[in-house]
Amino acid sequence: MRKFSAALSLALLVAGVSGAQALDRRVQIVNESSYDIREFYASNTGSKSWEEDILGKHILPAGGTVTINIDDGSGYCKYDFKAVFEDGDTVESGDNNVCELSVFRFTN
Repeated sequence: MRKFSAALSLALLVAGVSGAQALDRRVQIVNESSYDIREFYASNTGSKSWEEDILGKHILPAGGTVTINIDDGSGYCKYDFKAVFEDGDTVESGDNNVCELSVFRFTN
């Protein structure tokens, strides 16, 4: 019986880790501001620098939305966001839990 309990505990532990790694990290970014977003960055909170611009050559127009998979393979759920708007202004938001967050809005 003891071997069965240990095996069951190990199986539950592995299943828990797999479940955390399998969490959905897709977030709908909504631009409710009056300005286009030219660049968007999402870096896990353990990173000391911003990752690449997720939008690349695209923009997120004022009033537009885009769904982004923010999974960088690190297993992190907490990310910092940075948006660069067409007028050069930047907005940063830290410690966003993308495993629980499904929509993030930028407003004026």
